[in-house]
Amino acid sequence: MLNASTSLKSPLRKHGIRLTRQRELLFEIIHNSHTHLNADQLFELAKKRNSKINRVTVYRTLKVLKQEGLIDELDLLHHEGDQHYYETRLKREHAHIVCLRCGAIQEFFGKPLKLLKEQIESDFGFQILVARTEVGGYCADCQGPLAEDGAEGSESPDKAPKPRSTAEQAGDSK
Repeated sequence: MLNASTSLKSPLRKHGIRLTRQRELLFEIIHNSHTHLNADQLFELAKKRNSKINRVTVYRTLKVLKQEGLIDELDLLHHEGDQHYYETRLKREHAHIVCLRCGAIQEFFGKPLKLLKEQIESDFGFQILVARTEVGGYCADCQGPLAEDGAEGSESPDKAPKPRSTAEQAGDSK
């Protein structure tokens, strides 16, 4: 475990979660990950550090951490089917920007999110406790003409087709 594990134990204790080595390990992996992990990826990473951990423990721990509001379960616009991903709520609030072609995920931290929440609360008299924002589109690499030629036919059928430029559409009418 890392030295900072004491700081990661605090939210678990605060929520009354019984501390086990497996729960601490899983929460630490999710918190320190620089990518969005699904349950299988989390299991594989945890197995490398504790060979006795099993999938049932992973799924049970995810359920407890979700119920206690310590992690979020994300679908990230289902860019990989029905897969779900996990991240801690210890991070600063952010939006997920998902490329619908290549699946690249970026996180956006910015004042517009705060302003949006304030406007919703003001306009609707609504108290926001949780906000998850996902934006889908095409990243810079997938918008380029070379990426379009190379990606032809690589999209899954459930993905929206990439919008074509006006010049491309005009070429169809010739």
